Amino acid sequence: MAGPHPRISLWAVEVFVATAEEGAITAAARRLGVSAPAVSQQLATLEVALGAELVDRSARPFALTAAGRAFLPHAEGMLDELARGRAGVGQADPSGLTSFRLGMVEDFEAEVTPLLLAGMAEELTSCRFELETGPSHRLLSKLEARGLDVAVAAEPEGAALEGIEIHPLLSEPFIAIHPAGGGKRDLPLIHYSQRTLMGRQIAAHLARGGKAPGHRLELDSYPAILALVAAGQGWTILTPSAVHHASTDGLELSPLAGAPFSRRIVLAARAGLMGVWPGRVAERLRDLLSERVVAPALAEAPWLEGALRVEKA
Repeated sequence: MAGPHPRISLWAVEVFVATAEEGAITAAARRLGVSAPAVSQQLATLEVALGAELVDRSARPFALTAAGRAFLPHAEGMLDELARGRAGVGQADPSGLTSFRLGMVEDFEAEVTPLLLAGMAEELTSCRFELETGPSHRLLSKLEARGLDVAVAAEPEGAALEGIEIHPLLSEPFIAIHPAGGGKRDLPLIHYSQRTLMGRQIAAHLARGGKAPGHRLELDSYPAILALVAAGQGWTILTPSAVHHASTDGLELSPLAGAPFSRRIVLAARAGLMGVWPGRVAERLRDLLSERVVAPALAEAPWLEGALRVEKA
């Protein structure tokens, strides 16, 4: 008599999907916070349960087998249904939401994020929170790969985010920042890193206007850029929320010459999987951004009125 059919665990399914999306066992292990042998063990267990090899271990680069490719959309569907179920529990009983994975662009990690998480933790007493900060493009990629529940990031220009629901938060202009008291003398541009979405947006704007100055310094740190500007080493283009990271002593803020140039910060979530929670979190964030980012910036630079604003739902 045949023995019972091996059971399929959701953990094994999640490991398989992460491996397929990351394209490597080691990358999946980093994403899931486990060891590579643990990932391999879960894959092997799932293959036994399904009676088929899912991963071609001889392929270089990584590849799924025909069975793996056939199973992948069903595995993704299982995880989507699980996410919907968790969100449903949280809507019926807020204390029932057990995990919340938040990605937050670096611009707001110091002032806004702690207040957001403190308020949510007070309401969701049984929820485990995970926070990841980083550049917008990395957070959005991780959201699409199911590594985050929501991501607060800059909205990519002209790129539709497939399967993602968008909640607008903040519209802010790019501004020019020069050393204080130095006038607008001919200084080199200190460029925000073009490895980031914002850096590429700045470079594209300068190119469109035919004013793409050469630069010797390209950094991915707001405080470092602003310190160099304050020391008279150059000028830069950033946003009010970026300037909020450091003291404006020694800096002169002014509108950026030429055509208007702005970006929009949004809260993004995989469509329909978190129920009402993305909208609730977005509403909390609008209040915090109004108090902690917009109001102080307008007090210091009233000419930002109208250009720097919280977006309505």
